[in-house]
Amino acid sequence: MENRVVFTEEMAKDYTILIPQMAPFHFELLSATLNSFGYKSEVINNNSKEIAYLGNKYVHNDTCVPAIYVIGQFLDALNSGHYDVHKVALIITQTGGGCRASNYIHLLRSALKKADYGFIPVISLNASNIESNPGFKLSFNLLKKLIQSITLGDLLMLLYNQTIPYETNKGTTKELSEYWINYLSQEYLNNKKISSFRLKKHLKAMINDFNNIPITNELKVKVGIVGEIYVKYSPLGNNNLEDFLINEGCEVKTLGIVDFILYTFESVAYDIKQYGNNSLLMRLVYKLMVYYVEHPRKYINSIIKKTRYAHILEFKKLKRLAQPYLGYGTHVGEGWLLTAEIIELIQSGINNIITTQPFGCLPNHIVAKGMFKTIKEAYPKANLGSIDYDTSASKINQENRIKLLLMNAKSNLHNQQEKS
Repeated sequence: MENRVVFTEEMAKDYTILIPQMAPFHFELLSATLNSFGYKSEVINNNSKEIAYLGNKYVHNDTCVPAIYVIGQFLDALNSGHYDVHKVALIITQTGGGCRASNYIHLLRSALKKADYGFIPVISLNASNIESNPGFKLSFNLLKKLIQSITLGDLLMLLYNQTIPYETNKGTTKELSEYWINYLSQEYLNNKKISSFRLKKHLKAMINDFNNIPITNELKVKVGIVGEIYVKYSPLGNNNLEDFLINEGCEVKTLGIVDFILYTFESVAYDIKQYGNNSLLMRLVYKLMVYYVEHPRKYINSIIKKTRYAHILEFKKLKRLAQPYLGYGTHVGEGWLLTAEIIELIQSGINNIITTQPFGCLPNHIVAKGMFKTIKEAYPKANLGSIDYDTSASKINQENRIKLLLMNAKSNLHNQQEKS
């Protein structure tokens, strides 16, 4: 077993916990949530060219790109001089299961030792008691509020993406999204507990604010983004894919992180039933967690149906979409969820879909690219493209492949307009 520096209760009093950026609409709220429980945390938003260099220097180059970028981002922040390196801790998720992501924490500790930062504690954020630290406890109330933050982040991302391509006054949507991130961060910092009533109040106000932004009536190419969770959401990991598509005149739809959380809960409940663990209580606990997480989205849909925005598909309906194609035991590489999301996008009228995946991420190549033929047989109008992301991959080549997909998409939209 590796020797690790434990994050103690004494450290929790004055250490800054650094959080790597993965999802810009979500992680500031997650940081504010941790701070409301007495921690001192900060999201690192560095975007230096040194990140890829440091990641490759201290991580084996056979490791997938999310590990290289996350570890490189940590090392770049530590080298920057902005932090007292003897008063910081790093936090990283540890999911368990078949993905190499479960080992990122060990790769990170190894990289820290090589870079002479072996004294810095690394906190595992997990709900499976894989590792524990006396100074950091994932209580039920903290977990609840983290999930609330992700729900709000998902909504903010969806509203932003459905508004910015059509805004009459350029910059209005970005300004409003920044306002809401700052407002909610302060709200979360000031209140350890956000009641259901207060959460609903925020959800309604946010939807109404975005719905009041003046927009044009242009028809735009709609593009869905699916794939491995890091490169799907991280601008660092996917070379600012959403911004690139918006600048190309597209409306982007990236489905929310909440569905991934629900998929994780459902997968555990499935395995308990399938593989002989007869703990009915545990299955019920995970099923109740699905209900709890899903409940605020029902309220969101009740408000959204009165606006110009698309509703959020219920998770049980999303799950059903995968049934004709994959078994629910397919859990690695985003598993059956990835196929279900592609089908959801197509059925909602978005035929142009980009699958983002780290180069060499075998499960994603199978459950994403491997399903393309079957999906196209069921949906002939599907315009699917798979983009590999790696620190050595050419950004120009990636964008040229995306432009080829967009050429087909724009041609199809033009033909559709002529027929109507």
